[in-house]
Amino acid sequence: MNKRTGLMISGAALSVAGAATVYFKDKARRDKLTDGVKQAQGKVVSIFSGKDKEDKNFPVEKAGNPDPQDEEDNKMVSEGAQYSVNYYNNTKQ
Repeated sequence: MNKRTGLMISGAALSVAGAATVYFKDKARRDKLTDGVKQAQGKVVSIFSGKDKEDKNFPVEKAGNPDPQDEEDNKMVSEGAQYSVNYYNNTKQ
């Protein structure tokens, strides 16, 4: 990295730091940021702590027990297999 690029990067970083200082000078804005960070931290902690075992994102009812009469699910599985095979064939040929 040459000297000019280094000066441009440091100038941009100083400009961002200065703008953030001016923006967060108001206590209401700082409090809003603090609350947002605390909420995000709480969400991350709850996700990784395993407290929500009954999560709605996991369709456990269908896992490991495919129904042969469920045509939409069977179609999705067959299309998925065809897609990967077609992708492999197109990239290798």
